[in-house]
Amino acid sequence: MTKDGKFDFSRRSLLRAGAATGLVAATPTFFMRNAFGAEFRNNPGNASEVKLGFNVPQTGPYSEEGKDELRAFKLAVKHLNGEGDGGMLNTFTPSSLKGNGILGKKVSYATGDTQTKSDAARASAKRMIEKEQVLMISGGSSSGVAIAVQSLCQEEGVIFMAGLTHSNDTTGKDKRRYGFRHFFNAYMSGRALGPVLEKEYGKERRAYHLTADYTWGWTQEESMKDTTEQLGWQTVATVKTPVGAGDFSQYITPVLNSGADVLILNHYGKDMINSLTQAVQFGLRDRQANGKNFEIVVPLFSRLMAQGAGDAIKGILGSTNWNWSLQDEGSQAFVKSFGAEYGAPPSMAAHTCYVQTLLYANACEMAGTFYPPEVIKALEGFKFDGMGNGPTEYRAEDHQCFKDVLVVRGNQNPTSQFDLLQVVEQTPRSQVEYDWKIFGGELGPYKV
Repeated sequence: MTKDGKFDFSRRSLLRAGAATGLVAATPTFFMRNAFGAEFRNNPGNASEVKLGFNVPQTGPYSEEGKDELRAFKLAVKHLNGEGDGGMLNTFTPSSLKGNGILGKKVSYATGDTQTKSDAARASAKRMIEKEQVLMISGGSSSGVAIAVQSLCQEEGVIFMAGLTHSNDTTGKDKRRYGFRHFFNAYMSGRALGPVLEKEYGKERRAYHLTADYTWGWTQEESMKDTTEQLGWQTVATVKTPVGAGDFSQYITPVLNSGADVLILNHYGKDMINSLTQAVQFGLRDRQANGKNFEIVVPLFSRLMAQGAGDAIKGILGSTNWNWSLQDEGSQAFVKSFGAEYGAPPSMAAHTCYVQTLLYANACEMAGTFYPPEVIKALEGFKFDGMGNGPTEYRAEDHQCFKDVLVVRGNQNPTSQFDLLQVVEQTPRSQVEYDWKIFGGELGPYKV
């Protein structure tokens, strides 16, 4: 009831009243968006099924991450539909998921191959939106891909739940109202790694950067430069390398006589495997420079990359969004489900894609509709737990998730083929937070 004695029939008021009485589920359907006919792209209407679009690199230099993402997406769909052991549906709080699909509709999916190329990713996403009539797009293991698809989804009025994307730009200057990122970013990697690098390598270092020549590499290099120069390190050189180069020997050779005593590899996927392996073959790890042992740092790690690099990864410091060795209830529930399904623990790429799928489905349940503006509002500012990395928040101003960040080291004495990353530090969220305005950009409008 309002101050003038009239009844307030706004949706927010009804939900607030329902929460107080425990009768949210009984809210009359004529107060819900779908019931009064709001039109939007690929509205499922009375259909018994809804389709999601999973757009991953099935080929190209990031394909190993893409294949694991796809495994996670399929597992998430299985759990949403009430099949299997439920995984994180059993640990995620607060949750509106019931294991009966999304809003009572069975979940199916379409897939696409981004090829780790922005144009190919946009084309496959557009096909899924137009031909497959998907309600949501997720996936990608490249920030260039994520930014391109996110922009398309804004144009089309379809929500994009980003997969593996680490560039500051994704929720910075290129943020979009219809895009959301659970994964951490390059700034957070720098802030988490800084204290560990200072403790282990000291303040007087000379760093040489090799950097993937696209949005992720640029912002990763910038973030690591800022962090290390604040420690007192000098930057000797920053050299851009093409994605998918394969042979990095022409870039590694100049490091030998550069006066640097640290090599920072701002590379990912097969590029990181190749550049790190070749740097070790060139003897960098056995060298001394400036009276110090030469060190290599890989700011963004994944267990799949560690597996590909073999012994070269041992002792190397980096950061990661999540690791299967975490002992919290949510992480272990996911590891158990994924392992039973596929015979191996999940990667951090798999984890973030699984979580993003559940978060989208839960937001639809919270909103009581598939209408994108209402689903977006349910995600903005949403706080949750039980999905690994501790309490997490989807910041409303830029759609960036904030949670603890892991600093890891390549395990010197692995106990299995999967025990490759040792967690050195679980950096608290407070250490990696920042003012969203520093990266610029505007979310843009809700499309109606």
